[in-house]
Amino acid sequence: MQRLDLKVGFSCNCKCDFCVQGDKRLKYKDKKTEELKLLIEQNYNRGFKEIVFTGGECTIRKDLPELVKYASKLGYEIIQIQTNGRMLYYFDLCKSLVESGATEFSPSIHGSYAKMHDSLTSAPGSFEQVTQGIKNLKFLGQRVMTNTVITKQNYKDLPNLAKLLVSLDVDQFQFAFIHILGSADKNKSLMVPKKSDIMPYVKEALDIGIKANKRVMTEAIPYCFMKNYEPYVAEEIIPVTRVEDATWAIENFTKFRLNEGKIKGEKCKECKYYPRCEGPWKEYPEIFGWDEFIPIKK
Repeated sequence: MQRLDLKVGFSCNCKCDFCVQGDKRLKYKDKKTEELKLLIEQNYNRGFKEIVFTGGECTIRKDLPELVKYASKLGYEIIQIQTNGRMLYYFDLCKSLVESGATEFSPSIHGSYAKMHDSLTSAPGSFEQVTQGIKNLKFLGQRVMTNTVITKQNYKDLPNLAKLLVSLDVDQFQFAFIHILGSADKNKSLMVPKKSDIMPYVKEALDIGIKANKRVMTEAIPYCFMKNYEPYVAEEIIPVTRVEDATWAIENFTKFRLNEGKIKGEKCKECKYYPRCEGPWKEYPEIFGWDEFIPIKK
């Protein structure tokens, strides 16, 4: 099923040190309600049946329930709210979004305790807000899928974060390796860990979720790092996605990742996963090279 990723604007109530959107909030105005409704309708007529409201931060828009209701009435089957989770602290907003037709929520959480999470988001109180938001959504019977950006600061905390997410009864959690664009590029010397350093903690965290019968995934971690954890590579299941960005659209984000966003090294051709693997984001080997990437022989 094709998915529409709709960036409603780049205003945000966090200022994450790893934000891939960087300073877009300073360059582009948020889209107006009628402009967004037109994009929602046009893409539905193109055959899209899934929509993700994202940004920036979509939940700070007062018209978000109206936009969700519009998508629902058109017939979108899956309506996801991708959010930093801060506004989900307010139960009435959660209830309004659910009643408007939202079918799943994807809040971000980047640490198992307030100091870790809040330092990465540059938003004091955001950890308390997102965890309460998850509780609100689960009380309302909603599907909750969290996303965590793996950074130099938080990778050792991932097992403890997995325990927290299990205790909050989320339906799925994903660990995404930092994409070195925007703010992440500006802060790369402080933010970007080596993949070989993170993997023991990633796998321990995955094991905690697997044992608890949770769906767990990783993103932007190639197969050569995922031995015995190959089923948890998210790129295998990411649907074909059109991204409505600032003033342009990416027609097929999978092709964009393969042709422009990610890269594979010469040795990768020796790996049995070469046809399936997307490789790392292209900025990563520019920093650390290719020595960590050991082909899995055919």
